[in-house]
Amino acid sequence: MVHTFLKSIDRRSLAELPSVTHMHAATIHPSQLIHHRRPYVLLLLLALGLFAPVIFAAPQPGAMPKGERHESRREIDQLEEAWRNAVLKADIATMNSLLAEDYMAITPNGTLQTKEQALANMRSGVTHIASLEISDRRVRFYGTTALVTSQAEVSGKSAQGDFSGTYRYTRVYVRNAQGKWKVVSFEASRVREPGERK
Repeated sequence: MVHTFLKSIDRRSLAELPSVTHMHAATIHPSQLIHHRRPYVLLLLLALGLFAPVIFAAPQPGAMPKGERHESRREIDQLEEAWRNAVLKADIATMNSLLAEDYMAITPNGTLQTKEQALANMRSGVTHIASLEISDRRVRFYGTTALVTSQAEVSGKSAQGDFSGTYRYTRVYVRNAQGKWKVVSFEASRVREPGERK
């Protein structure tokens, strides 16, 4: 590559002097290419050395800065506790403020539930949660979206009688234009014991 580049240079034409003499290409021995290439190699290594840390340290597109992620995690933990308390106390006002208008849930029995249906179910008192213990909470952030997975030990009463069990759930929060986190999705699945029938 260097050899070809050097062959193409007419030094007199660079100085804007007319050249009527045919110029023969300079011949460079292969051992000399390393010598000629060394400054370019050094420059390349220097450039990589200077810019590589910047390239690799740069946050990924849409990634949340560490400080902001820490603050957002604290907010999500508080919202998760507010949700737990609202379920235990049948606090409709709090639940209404937590859920986005387009909230959609998939209940453990596989049915879809809108925000209005969730609030109506809580308002009716048909289902009463007596105990709700949360464990193994994990929170992941994807820009303005937070994905929460947890395990819940639940007991209470419904129209079918007393119930209790262990559930795994996923809750999705999205930060709206006002900077508030709202629950947009929820899905829960019963954790079955080995040999337990569905």
